[in-house]
Amino acid sequence: MQKTIFLVDDNATNLTVAEEVLAKHYRVVALSSAAKMFSALEKFTPDLILLDIEMPEISGFAALKRLRTNTAYANIPVIFLTGRTDSVSEAYGIESGARDFIMKPFSEPVLINRVRYHLQIDEIIREQTEKLLERTDQLVRLQNGIVFTMADLVESRDKNTGGHIDRTAVYMKILLESMLAEGVYIDEMNSWNIESVISSARLHDLGKIVIPDSILNKPDKLTDEEYNKMKMHSQEGERIIDKAIKQTGDTEFLHNAKMIAAYHHERWDGKGYPYGLKEMDIPLHGRVMAIIDVYDALVSERPYKKAFTHEEAVDIIMKDSGKHFDPQVADVFLKVNDKIKTAREKIN
Repeated sequence: MQKTIFLVDDNATNLTVAEEVLAKHYRVVALSSAAKMFSALEKFTPDLILLDIEMPEISGFAALKRLRTNTAYANIPVIFLTGRTDSVSEAYGIESGARDFIMKPFSEPVLINRVRYHLQIDEIIREQTEKLLERTDQLVRLQNGIVFTMADLVESRDKNTGGHIDRTAVYMKILLESMLAEGVYIDEMNSWNIESVISSARLHDLGKIVIPDSILNKPDKLTDEEYNKMKMHSQEGERIIDKAIKQTGDTEFLHNAKMIAAYHHERWDGKGYPYGLKEMDIPLHGRVMAIIDVYDALVSERPYKKAFTHEEAVDIIMKDSGKHFDPQVADVFLKVNDKIKTAREKIN
């Protein structure tokens, strides 16, 4: 398919000469101003832009800055076609995102060869990017497959918490997205990959895999000794994920999984486990998971207790705001509790 080039220059002679040279090989759209270029961009995207620097109203530098700040145009290769020969202008243009400079007056071979070279480079970049995205997608699918398998393995051993992992993942998504919308802990969460956090939350009880069946599936209330052994699942989950990190590297996914597994039983007042951390010393991952985990436990029936209603569970959580739970996270939970209730009813 023939490549399209936008040729932008306010000098009619320059436009004519360059267009005659390029039209032998490419589809050329000649434009006499940057404003006309942006109007043309709304209709279709070129493969490359040849841009003059010194133009009225919108200079080439200003036009390039606009291109690079718009995600729709940011990756279009831009070459300055200019009479400027000073190194300062060239350095500034390259720093701003220009691929190259072609000095006027230009020779036909130089113009054709430089344009061809950058179009070939851009095509290679696009091909490699597509391959990388495809490989990344495959890795994400593999990662999710492993997560689901490991989570199912843990849940299949725990006969008392059927569906807990799937439900908490759904609640986590609602709560995290609502926290972002409300601007709660926005500075920290802006750096998060929310989908990665939600997926890794499925491993929050990974450490239960080492808890004996006699404790994990006991139909009665646990003794103090049994409860202390059960509490070890947080540290065991952290240990297992730490081992994975040493083998594969501290990926964002494993980091998220570790934060959630290790800290989701800590309490805002410092009376939680395994480390007795308090308030902001508890990683945010753990503070969010703490509410989700307790909510699902409250509204779920166990051999040793009846399920609380949704309203009762919300009331219990809000009474523990500032004691068990981060008050800011609890406030967001209260605002979206109807959404969580609806989601729970759909899952059940």
